[in-house]
Amino acid sequence: MSSDYRLSPRLAARLVGAGLVVLAVLVFATTAVAAVVGASPVAVIVVAAIGVAAVLVAGHLLTRRAYVVRLDDHGYRVRLVRGAGVNAAPWRDVEDAVTATPRGVRCVVLRLRDGRTTTIPVEVLATEPDAFVRDVRAHLDGFTGGSTSRRS
Repeated sequence: MSSDYRLSPRLAARLVGAGLVVLAVLVFATTAVAAVVGASPVAVIVVAAIGVAAVLVAGHLLTRRAYVVRLDDHGYRVRLVRGAGVNAAPWRDVEDAVTATPRGVRCVVLRLRDGRTTTIPVEVLATEPDAFVRDVRAHLDGFTGGSTSRRS
């Protein structure tokens, strides 16, 4: 059984908005350069069209295709989370899963047997935090037969 958790719509909207700001700056710079060198306005239109297409594709990928966390029978993988710690590990390496709120951000922390950790802020996921915690624990219990200790 595999579970994919996508980027929250709120965070995806912020990233797409940042992309639009970058595009606006790029179009402005292209317009300024075109005006100074006397180039055709077609260059500005081409840059704007390519930029809009790129932002739309990026938005689609962020909201529909890319996953942030994948849980499967063998282990987990975390992507797109800066500072998560260990990005992937098999369940056999996970000692336990706990919840924490570092700096006021609700997170699930997967503690590995070698002392390393993976910290997943649940606010970046397009799911209810409690449902994600239950799913992580179900995967971990499924691997260990329910014998792994967990604290909340």
